[in-house]
Amino acid sequence: MPQLFYARDGSPDMNNKKPAIIVISSHVARGTVGNRAAGFALEVLGFPVWIVPTVTLPWHPGHFATAGTGHRIVPRIEDFTFTLEDLAGSPWIGEVGAVLSGYLGEAAQAQPVADLVKAVKAKNPNATYALDPVTGDNGRLYVSEEQAVAIRDILLPLADVTTPNPFELGLLAQTGIISTNEDLVAAAKNLPTSTVLVTSAHAMMKGSIANLLVEGSSVNLAEHRLVDGPLNGLGDLTAALFLGNKLQLGDSNKALQKTSASVYEAMSVAAHHGSDELKLESSLGSLVKPKTVVESRKLLIRTK
Repeated sequence: MPQLFYARDGSPDMNNKKPAIIVISSHVARGTVGNRAAGFALEVLGFPVWIVPTVTLPWHPGHFATAGTGHRIVPRIEDFTFTLEDLAGSPWIGEVGAVLSGYLGEAAQAQPVADLVKAVKAKNPNATYALDPVTGDNGRLYVSEEQAVAIRDILLPLADVTTPNPFELGLLAQTGIISTNEDLVAAAKNLPTSTVLVTSAHAMMKGSIANLLVEGSSVNLAEHRLVDGPLNGLGDLTAALFLGNKLQLGDSNKALQKTSASVYEAMSVAAHHGSDELKLESSLGSLVKPKTVVESRKLLIRTK
């Protein structure tokens, strides 16, 4: 069966060959987080995906309280490095047009990821590296400080796109707690990354949540209503959809709008089913061509 790709209107386009995307993140046996969310979403958008797990878990840590911790399997750093070196030296490396990295199993994994990104960009200077700096949320680190520093110092300088939440942005920019959109913009502009998408930004409408896009001198805010549903995997899904939509549409603001609409619909589907995980298998249409219209507004913010 041939690879199915999609045109901008969401219809199948068999003549549009898309670049492969390497997705490097966590893997869970049950659930829709890490590679299970990001890789799936990119494949639905029509991108060939190469998957590299950084850690294997039976389920998301958010379920530890009810299901137990299970076993956390991190590949030996030598094996992880060999795998990425094999990919970098493979005859197919020229197919890769983007790399997306998310949760790391340990700090030492940052350098092999950086080396792979450099190899991809050496073969394809137009390739995009998207960094989802999965380190913490709500004022709390859920990785080691060493791991957070490795992401900031080794991976961030290579990134073309990064998708932190406000807490993670504070870690990357070394600003501490960020409480306003003005502070988010100021911190984003201090990063070496040309495109920063801040998830869980401050919405202007009551009962809503926002994604804040900072790219050059342009600042755009897209909002959607809050949904009382599963939160695990939303960051992974947002990072993947934004990367895929940006590559496909060639416009970051349009990618922001479509990504926000897709995530809102995916959250709504999971909530409707009463699921404790995202149900992306029931959200295919929402990922490719969401029916919800999410507009964005330009913010005029003066930063110091």
